[in-house]
Amino acid sequence: MRTTRHRLATAAAVLVLVCGPAAAGCSEGAGGGRRVGVVVPFLTSPFWEAYDRDIPRQAAKVGVRVLPTVNSNNDASQQVGDIRNLLAQNVDGLVVSPIDSAAIVTGLQAAQRRHVPVVAVDVAPERGKVAIVVRADNRAYGEKACRSLGRVVRSGKVVQIEGDLASVNGRDRTAAFDACMRRRYPRVRVLDIAAGWQADKAAAGLEALYSAHPDIKGIYLQAGGVYLAPTLRTLQRHGALHPAGHRGHIAIVSNDGIPQELDAIRKGWIDATVSQPTDLYARYAMVYIKRAMAGKPFRKGRTDHGSTIVEVRRGILEDQLPAPLVTRANVNDPALWGNRG
Repeated sequence: MRTTRHRLATAAAVLVLVCGPAAAGCSEGAGGGRRVGVVVPFLTSPFWEAYDRDIPRQAAKVGVRVLPTVNSNNDASQQVGDIRNLLAQNVDGLVVSPIDSAAIVTGLQAAQRRHVPVVAVDVAPERGKVAIVVRADNRAYGEKACRSLGRVVRSGKVVQIEGDLASVNGRDRTAAFDACMRRRYPRVRVLDIAAGWQADKAAAGLEALYSAHPDIKGIYLQAGGVYLAPTLRTLQRHGALHPAGHRGHIAIVSNDGIPQELDAIRKGWIDATVSQPTDLYARYAMVYIKRAMAGKPFRKGRTDHGSTIVEVRRGILEDQLPAPLVTRANVNDPALWGNRG
């Protein structure tokens, strides 16, 4: 018995050594249990709530062990602290959705010093080391919103409720929307609201703009998950919320693809949204962090899931997932994540 126990103890010790944080080939079943920390920017949007709910399901599908999600409450400095806290817990991988594309670099550097791979989701960092970015083409969001509004509003004033311009997403959507409007619809005047992904700022900004410009003809919401409800409430309070096809309708195009936006399209309150693929964000965040922890490289080119991996900046690869435009014509498509609850 003593000999048997000694052999078991020796084998266990070898497993601990082989399946430590730096080992690529160990599974939970083999005693590895490699752990991944997931950091979200905030949970005040149905979009991020859906992503947060989907992470454990997608992790289970690919065999990744995730810790409880950490919410950074839209505070970039807190997010860096959250990353440091997870690194102190000896996580083997990180999945992070940056709040600020520049501020996140400090957190990425801390992970690099610990040799912990990072997958960035939704927002790309300005610099720093990440295994890959899981994102859609945010410039395409602004372009699609511009063209959708331009088909309805050929001249006059439209409002753009911007995201946080400290985020590459806010900058990309704004730059693309503005450039498209100047190029295609020069008779349209764009009025900007700097809302920083915050509902109260969107509501206050729209209230002030509508009071000064009651002849507004269109609105672009860069984040429907945050901006849809305050926008509809503000228009309703002014007696300006009319369904599409009715006199006085203000054309609205959004981004996110949350269930509330799809319902608003069906009711005619808004005209379209770009469905940002939260389900695919969660899925490929888990697929890619597992691959990154195994030390497998990523390469540019077409993927097997209808997207393209591109090099957005030197050394930063991004899987640009598809994000379809949703209108009344396709709002009931069961493939849309917002129709799956």
